[in-house]
Amino acid sequence: MDYLKNQELFASFTKWCMENWLDLTIIAVVGLIAYFVGTRLVRFVVKRGVRGAKQRVWHKKDIEKRQNTLVGLFVTIWRIVVLFTVTYALLAVFVPDIGAALAPLFASAGIIGVAIGFGAQSLIKDFISGIFIISENQFRVGDVVDIEGFSGTVERIGTRSTVLRDVDGNVHYFPNGMIQHVINKTMGYSMARFTMLLHPDTDIDLASEIIDTIGKDISEEDAWKEKILSPPAFVAVGEITGNSIEVIVAGKTQPSDQWSIISEMRKRLLEEFEEKHIRLAVTPFPGQSTKK
Repeated sequence: MDYLKNQELFASFTKWCMENWLDLTIIAVVGLIAYFVGTRLVRFVVKRGVRGAKQRVWHKKDIEKRQNTLVGLFVTIWRIVVLFTVTYALLAVFVPDIGAALAPLFASAGIIGVAIGFGAQSLIKDFISGIFIISENQFRVGDVVDIEGFSGTVERIGTRSTVLRDVDGNVHYFPNGMIQHVINKTMGYSMARFTMLLHPDTDIDLASEIIDTIGKDISEEDAWKEKILSPPAFVAVGEITGNSIEVIVAGKTQPSDQWSIISEMRKRLLEEFEEKHIRLAVTPFPGQSTKK
């Protein structure tokens, strides 16, 4: 009896496959094409749209960051739509009267939705906040930002959370709904700003002339001129104490290039100050006297 029953089941399954193999094949092929080819098409359309709309206003790095951010968002949405569509199509083959079969589920979903709605408020808040962050272009993938006191590079912006990696390699996850204050250090342009503490006997005019000259020289070199918008130059004298004079240096750079410019300026200034016998300030240890 079991043998005959198994034979009948196998015959029924074979008959069902023969009747529906074409539908299953079409769904699988169309689903794979939509998933992979559609993903590439979404990437192309989004990148082309961002580049065409902003290429005269934004710098190349800004365009790339915006492209990466929107591509990640729209590719995720596209894949979710494709997976849901393929799943529904497969269910329609296995369960022909799928509308009637799912009607009780949808009816109960309304009751369940009310029950879990209060618990999902934070998720809804995160989703809406993520949409506003992306649409308002507050920050992009690749930007260096400060979020709620934590600094790092944005690795991913989702509709629910933002992922930040700091200089120590630690990864921070921020629900979008909790992000209230963001400092974007690489939006549009960056400032190469730093201070140096010089000896009180320093000739400030000579020091400022050296700073301006080195900043101008760097801005004219092939390796640096594309990164500098305005040469680093002497800005002002800051705090003055009995041990030091604070000198402020600043210049405008392309986004994210300020740190390399600052490093190069400091290195050349140290060499030039040593050659011109300009001394740096000596900060005493606590309790140590500066008198000789």
